[in-house]
Amino acid sequence: MNQKEKHVRENHKYETPDQIAGSMPAEGKTQKNKQTVKTNRLWMWLGIIVLVFILLYWLFAVGTFEDMLGVFNG
Repeated sequence: MNQKEKHVRENHKYETPDQIAGSMPAEGKTQKNKQTVKTNRLWMWLGIIVLVFILLYWLFAVGTFEDMLGVFNG
């Protein structure tokens, strides 16, 4: 047994090569889920910002059209 094999066995005492290979897809799925959560949050905030701009535009547009039509409440 050379130094590299000894190092691997010390660091992975209870894991067989099959268990190590089996854990790699699980780690990949975990990383993908984390990236998906980040992407979902980005789209959520982008949607909120767009909705705020639509609301502000609508409020401005209603006031502008009321002024053009001469509508006055009060």
